[in-house]
Amino acid sequence: MLVTRASSLYQRPTMKVEFYGHVRQYKNIQQEIDANIQEVLLSGNYVQGPMLKRFEGEFAQYSGTKYAVGLANGTDAIWLALMALGIGPGDEVITHANTFFATAEAIWIAGATAVLIDCDPVTKCIDPTKIEAAITSKTKAIIPVHLYGQCADMIAIKKIADKHGLKLIEDNAQAIGASGPGFKIGELSDAATTSFIIQKNLGTFGDSGALVTNCPAIDAEVRRLRNHGSTARNVHSFGFNSRLDDLHAGVLSAKLKHIDDYNDLRRKWSARYTAALQGSKTFILPTELPGYRHVFHLYALETKKVEDRDKMVDFLVANGVDAKTHYSIAIHKQAGYPWGKEARIVGSVDHAERNAATCVSLPMFPELTEEEVDYVIAQVQAWDKANA
Repeated sequence: MLVTRASSLYQRPTMKVEFYGHVRQYKNIQQEIDANIQEVLLSGNYVQGPMLKRFEGEFAQYSGTKYAVGLANGTDAIWLALMALGIGPGDEVITHANTFFATAEAIWIAGATAVLIDCDPVTKCIDPTKIEAAITSKTKAIIPVHLYGQCADMIAIKKIADKHGLKLIEDNAQAIGASGPGFKIGELSDAATTSFIIQKNLGTFGDSGALVTNCPAIDAEVRRLRNHGSTARNVHSFGFNSRLDDLHAGVLSAKLKHIDDYNDLRRKWSARYTAALQGSKTFILPTELPGYRHVFHLYALETKKVEDRDKMVDFLVANGVDAKTHYSIAIHKQAGYPWGKEARIVGSVDHAERNAATCVSLPMFPELTEEEVDYVIAQVQAWDKANA
């Protein structure tokens, strides 16, 4: 049994536990990353060169899809997927309200209307039972988000999409390597998008993203759109500049070889958190559904009382644990919503609002140590004991 500190709730921390482990991860595979970077630098091919092509092939193979397209970031990946599917002004796209802002933002960039519905109270992913009530004659697509590293119920969502003739784009910025019962991410959709910003399970030294698909037309159109509408040198139609450069591709290629091990470690530390923190009086632990492989991009618990969330974060930070909130303001609660953009909310979004208002993320990265995890547990237990 882990021992909690009973003396003072706020005292000088005996340990500091970071939220991210970027530098540790780099040091662990520095030779592999540096070798790829050196290869790119000496090649002289820094944009759409051989390293990008290599990584795209590796990432498609890992994802179990025919194609992967490297892009500048995960937000671009979503709206370029929408554009490739011909979705824009006058169209509606359904997603849920407790995701990172970029999901809805990408819908607006494409010129479409964001339709926000509630999340499942257990998984925090989109609630499939709420989707059909949001469908109108203008609805063209659904964007489920695999939130915190947990897969959405893609089998149920796919049935709805097929029934109503809707396109399906997975926002997989947080769940590379996750899976559900009988499906992999990208298998049941028109396209799946991801972000490689540094804090993701697979992250580069900066920002970038990708789209994976089994559809050759989507692959070809996104490749055209990412490169100023060009498919041949000096030949252009309307497009954008959204290319994943070869230096980032080299970093990602090196890390991709370790992603399953990284995710296994995240699952190990998450299991340790869960085993030690069961039975709390003040918070609810995350849930992994049977048959799912949750990869815990975030270990996000929820306080039972809304007023406790910020107090708990402040307590943990003061005691050396770099806890954070994700995402503490639901999309439709952001200041100025909807900023002149087309949007609508369908039905109650109480679960999404509660998730936003009560979430607390504990440190979660592969390079944590047992001592650090146990220290986090001790501080969380101390909070729980003092506030029960």
